Amino acid sequence: MAELDADLDRIIPSSVLPPFWAKLVVGFVSLVCFARSYDGDFVFDDSEAIINNKVAGVVGRADLLGALFFLLSFLGYCKAFRESNKERTHSTFWVLLSILLGAVAMLCKEQGITVLGLNAVFDILVIGKLNVLEMVQKVLHKDKSLENIGMLRNGGLLFRMTLLASGGAGVLYMRWKIMGTGPPAFTEVDNPASFADSMLVRAINYNYYYSLNAWLLLCPWWLCFDWSMGCVPLIKSAGDWRVTAPAALWLCLIGLICQALCSEDNHKRRILTLGLGFLIIPFLPASNLFFRVGFVVAERVLYLPSAGFCMLLTFGFGALSKHTKKKKLIAGVVLGILFINILRCMIRSGEWRNEEELFRSALSVCPLNAKVHYNVGKNLADKGHQTAAVRYYRQAVRLNPKYVHAMNNLGNILKERNELQEAEELLSLAVQIQPDFAAAWMNLGIVQNSLKRFEAAEQSYRTAIKHRRKYPDCYYNLGRLYADLNRHVDALNAWRNATVLKPEHSLAWNNMIILLDNTGNLAQAEAVGREALELIPNDHSLMFSLANVLGKSQKYKESEALFLKAIKAHPNAASYHGNLAVLYHRWGHLSLAKKHYEISLQLDPTASGTKENYGLLRRKLEQMQKKDV
Repeated sequence: MAELDADLDRIIPSSVLPPFWAKLVVGFVSLVCFARSYDGDFVFDDSEAIINNKVAGVVGRADLLGALFFLLSFLGYCKAFRESNKERTHSTFWVLLSILLGAVAMLCKEQGITVLGLNAVFDILVIGKLNVLEMVQKVLHKDKSLENIGMLRNGGLLFRMTLLASGGAGVLYMRWKIMGTGPPAFTEVDNPASFADSMLVRAINYNYYYSLNAWLLLCPWWLCFDWSMGCVPLIKSAGDWRVTAPAALWLCLIGLICQALCSEDNHKRRILTLGLGFLIIPFLPASNLFFRVGFVVAERVLYLPSAGFCMLLTFGFGALSKHTKKKKLIAGVVLGILFINILRCMIRSGEWRNEEELFRSALSVCPLNAKVHYNVGKNLADKGHQTAAVRYYRQAVRLNPKYVHAMNNLGNILKERNELQEAEELLSLAVQIQPDFAAAWMNLGIVQNSLKRFEAAEQSYRTAIKHRRKYPDCYYNLGRLYADLNRHVDALNAWRNATVLKPEHSLAWNNMIILLDNTGNLAQAEAVGREALELIPNDHSLMFSLANVLGKSQKYKESEALFLKAIKAHPNAASYHGNLAVLYHRWGHLSLAKKHYEISLQLDPTASGTKENYGLLRRKLEQMQKKDV
């Protein structure tokens, strides 16, 4: 057993530094690498994964958690041999615990299940010291002894492989039962190579993707938050210079695999096997070999393979230093590589501080990626820079003429800028490409309503609701259409549907109150206003609308209280002061009316109604003064 412990320590050596100092150094380097982004914003898909996710933000840590349990599973499998009391045997408890930890890793991230394959390779080639070259030679020479096979069987290998296979099958079955049988549906823009008709084109491009991943491990300088939508153009002919990249990759891999399996140096063979296992096996689910994946390159899938890459790099520098006298030069190169990678990590960490920096950093890496231009445009639009946003949205549509989300957002901006004809063309094209795109149907209805094409607008709204049953904003816009057509009952019903689906829909509540007020249904308007304020008690616009209704119903005191509360929440609203002044005017509090008329006119000197009412009040006050005299 002591011999086995020594062997494991050579394969998976402990840190040169004492544990405390090793943790301190790793923690400090991590802090340096990521310190720039600790106070950064939530960006990209963080909004859906963390901000809008009410269960928890754990989904945003899926890769980290998956890697944690992956490594724990592997270390547990190593522990199975350390804890055994006899040589060449194992502790079944630790094998079973390793399988359980592998299942947890898979629940965090599907990639985690590959740890069971890594454990099997580790057991056969590292623990079992299987010499593949020797075994092949014996098979070729029809040597019936095959002593290695017998030794491994006696050591419990078949039992452990049975446990690993059974555990893996059970975990996959559990995942199948939970998630269902159907694979996720991906589109051509997500993974263009997988939709190519030619098997040869698919194979060449898959291998090119592997070489890109390898290059990102070797030189992580070109990083992008998304590699889809034309970021990596397809290789369609042998004349494309990029075909040399897969050739170089496989030349290196085959050389390493041959050394790992066939080297006469037992230690070299086993450590290369472990490094290649960590490098290749966790990457297999992202390789398109077993099923289509939804990305071209995803940097997150290299998180676990990077452990194997570091092992191979460390072993390579160690071997190089043994065969040269310039050890200081080798040490300098290693430290230089570490420094450069720390620097790159710091730069990349800074780019993740906010969405603008993140999206703009991708423009230089993937200028052909329509999604990058779309996200830059969306970020600019959210900040109110519409002209610049239009430029990026147009570029996104030019790069991907079927990019319906870019068409929808561009159509929205054009609608707001009153460029209605082009907006209608874009939105019509979007729903033609994707007929179930409910948001585009609703926006098309808004444009058609603005163009006075009321029947077409109603049909567009109805189509949007057909494809998204719970669509309060669409019901709200449908209600506005009916109000424009004086179909008051239909408008109220539409707005009521909006508030049922989204009780905090302030605009729908407000429109109901205002419509009922304008049509003389003051009692019903008051009831709706009170119901709305119970649900949204701090909405100053609802306070204002209900205050108007109460004022007309001569409930002056309650109306005054709501006006003052609304003004406290939004003191610079000229209409709030103007309508409160009207209330005081009716109520007979003329000095207070004068005060609020004047405040309202200071905030909005162009309000003709307020000017007229203020003039009436001044004449009345002058008449009262003359009468007193």
